[in-house]
Amino acid sequence: MIPIRNVYYMLSYAFQVLNEQGYKNIATEQFDNTAELCAAILTKGIAFLLKRGLGKEYIPQVETLSTLRGKVEVTDSVKGRTMLKKQLVCSYDDFSINSYMNRIIKTTAELLLHADISKTRKKELRKLMVYFKDVDELDVHTINWHIQYNRNNQTYRMLISICWLLVKGLLQTNSDGSTRLMDFLDEQRMCRLYEKFILEYYKREFPLLNASASQIPWALDDGIGDMLPAMQSDITLSNGNDVLIIDAKYYPASGNTQVQYDKHTLHSGNLYQIFTYVKNKDAEFGETPHKVSAMLLYAKTEEDIQPDNSYRMSGNEISVKTLDLNMEFAAIAEQLNTIVKERFGLVAT
Repeated sequence: MIPIRNVYYMLSYAFQVLNEQGYKNIATEQFDNTAELCAAILTKGIAFLLKRGLGKEYIPQVETLSTLRGKVEVTDSVKGRTMLKKQLVCSYDDFSINSYMNRIIKTTAELLLHADISKTRKKELRKLMVYFKDVDELDVHTINWHIQYNRNNQTYRMLISICWLLVKGLLQTNSDGSTRLMDFLDEQRMCRLYEKFILEYYKREFPLLNASASQIPWALDDGIGDMLPAMQSDITLSNGNDVLIIDAKYYPASGNTQVQYDKHTLHSGNLYQIFTYVKNKDAEFGETPHKVSAMLLYAKTEEDIQPDNSYRMSGNEISVKTLDLNMEFAAIAEQLNTIVKERFGLVAT
C-alpha cells in the first residue's frame, strides 16, 4: 500500500506545476484516500484559474434572432418560416467560458459533490462552481480526453489530468444514484503514474543526464519495417553514448514474478521486451564506442520473493530491481539516486 503522501510526491514530479508555492501546503495535509488528495489539488487549481480568469474559446452557435448576427442560414430561415416573425436563423461564434476543458472541470467537480469526500472539500467546490454557472456538463462516459494544448491553455494540462484520474476512479452506483470510490488509482492508472514519476524525477534531479521516453529504431538489414510495432521506452537515460533503458513495471495485484510448479521466475514477456530494446539500441551505434544496458524496475509488492538480479546477455547488462514505494519519500529518492550513481557515477543536484 503506497502512503497517500507519497502519491502526492509522485504527482508533484509528474506535474511540475504542483511544486509552485500555492500547492505546497497540500503536502502537509492528511488524506484518507487518493480521491481526497486529487480533490484537494483540483480545488486549488480551480481557484488559481479563477484568479487568472477562466479560459475562453469560440463556440459555434445557431440561433433564431430578431437582429442580424454572424451568418444568415437562409435555408433554415425559409424552412422555419422565421421571416414571418421578422426573425432570421443566424450562425455565429460566441467567445465563451463554455469551453470543453471548463466543461470537463465542472463535470468532474459535480461528480465529486456526490462522492465520499469530506464535507469541507464539498463546500469549497460548491463555492467555486458558482463561477461555472454558464458552463455545461458532459456525459462522463463520452468525454474526449485527447486534448490539444498550446501556449494559451497550458495552465489546464495538469488539471485535466487530475480530472481524468478522478473521473476514471469514481464509479456510479445503480441503486440510489450516489457515487462511491473504487480502488481509486487502479493498476493501469498507477502504472502510468509510476512511469511518469520516474521519468520526471530523473529529468529534474539529474540535469546532466538526458532523460526521455524515446523510441528505439529497429535494426533493419534492408530498411523495410512495414507493420513493425514501435519500440517505446518508458525511461531512457543517456550521457553521451552511455545509455540505460529503464522499463517501469507496476504489478501489485498479480505480483512481480510468475510462479509455475512452486518456482518463481521473471515475467518472460518483460524480459523478452527489454532484451529487444537493448539489442536494437546497441546496434544503432554501430562501430562507435558506446555502452548500452537496461533495467526492469518493478514497484515492490508484498510478495516474499522480490526480483534483484543482474545478467550479462550477448555483451549487455540487463538488471532487475524493485523500488519500495512504501517508505518515506527521502528513502524512495535515495533508491532512484543509487541507480544513477552506480550506473553513471553522478549524484543528484
